[in-house]
Amino acid sequence: MTPHDALAPDLALIEDLARETVRALPEPYRVAAAAILLRVEEFPSDEILTSMEIDDPFELTGLYEGVPMTEKSVMDQPLQPDVIWLFRRPILDEWVDRGNVSIGDLVSHVMVHELAHHFGWSDDDIAAIDPWWE
Repeated sequence: MTPHDALAPDLALIEDLARETVRALPEPYRVAAAAILLRVEEFPSDEILTSMEIDDPFELTGLYEGVPMTEKSVMDQPLQPDVIWLFRRPILDEWVDRGNVSIGDLVSHVMVHELAHHFGWSDDDIAAIDPWWE
């Protein structure tokens, strides 16, 4: 074991794992998913927590902000880019609490869940992409 093996995954690793998830998506989704802005932060902001009526910042591992593709119109002018937020500390806490999944699998699961909001996927659609759901 090297000293690096004992370090908690940092923001950059969480982002890399999320981007790997996008690269592994089936072709029809890969390009559109890559166009979503990805933000990885330690915790959700107070503004996000307040708007979602969440008291405990550890309860939110990820968030999709935007208009789902199923609700977009070519006539709409985007006010801001679609964004997927991943929150490192809540993800790490869930990873430790579970103790039976890799950090890569957990980040991928959270990312797919947020992508599902963007694409308007059903549970069956999610299950086809994320083996977690099997």
